[in-house]
Amino acid sequence: VQLQASGGGLVQAGGSLRLSCVASGLTFSGYRMGWFRQAPGKEREFVARINRSGDNPYYGDSVKGRFTISRDNAKNTVYLQMNSLKPEDTAVYYCAATAGIGIRTLPGQYNYWGQGTQVTVSS
Repeated sequence: VQLQASGGGLVQAGGSLRLSCVASGLTFSGYRMGWFRQAPGKEREFVARINRSGDNPYYGDSVKGRFTISRDNAKNTVYLQMNSLKPEDTAVYYCAATAGIGIRTLPGQYNYWGQGTQVTVSS
């Protein structure tokens, strides 16, 4: 199983980025997908989760109203559209897949992880 995240970069505060994560080696439509992030010296933080059919997204409090998670099962890809970025959004962003049910906000609840993509927001 491979999850390949991309789309990170350096952006000014208030700007936008769109992250992508392409999955292979698993039946993508059978997994809920999530995004997490980890800043230096901090624990991995839940960002967003989307269920298998692409509806009912769920977001962490710090990104609600600014980030949007979506997926394209035909392309085995999950996306994270990030708008109104803030310096505190700076982190390595990881995509992850879970076979479990429920909201799934804890890293230990996910079965597979991507390698991460760096997002840096300058003030």
